[in-house]
Amino acid sequence: MWDFFETVRHRHSVRKYRSDVAVEQEKLHAILEMACAAPSAGDLQSYHIHVITDPAQRQQLSEIANNQDFIAEAPICLLFSSDPQRAGQKYGERGEQLYALQDATIAASYAQLAVVAAGMASTWVGYFDEEKVKQAFKLDAKLRPVAALSIGYPAELPEESPRRPIAEVVTQL
Repeated sequence: MWDFFETVRHRHSVRKYRSDVAVEQEKLHAILEMACAAPSAGDLQSYHIHVITDPAQRQQLSEIANNQDFIAEAPICLLFSSDPQRAGQKYGERGEQLYALQDATIAASYAQLAVVAAGMASTWVGYFDEEKVKQAFKLDAKLRPVAALSIGYPAELPEESPRRPIAEVVTQL
């Protein structure tokens, strides 16, 4: 296991997955545990995670996501949806509009890092038609799909992506 800094440094978006190696249930469970351990507004966990393992469903999601083929190629896809009503009960409109979205994306971020720590790879997918996803996967009407993670063992090791210099991104007040 890597320390946190190594885990973050080794996180890359992978769009080619090995078809000869399945994701172990223990590792999937650990990833989901880490997603659920993520901080959330008021500890409400205003999100839901759907685990998509069926090849036909992953293919359908791939098509809904502008034909991003790697989604169908990965053995697992996690679909993260916010639950605005849950956050809104405690925090009103700001909870509905912002906190639920933050909760779902923080959980997805924790899952993404857990995937790396487990020796696998993922790609964050945010480009999809929300309404088509809701219909295709029969999501509860109160949920809003916000992100998907394709997960599996990498069949490629992409080069490190360039990052903006810290001084360009950070301002000390």
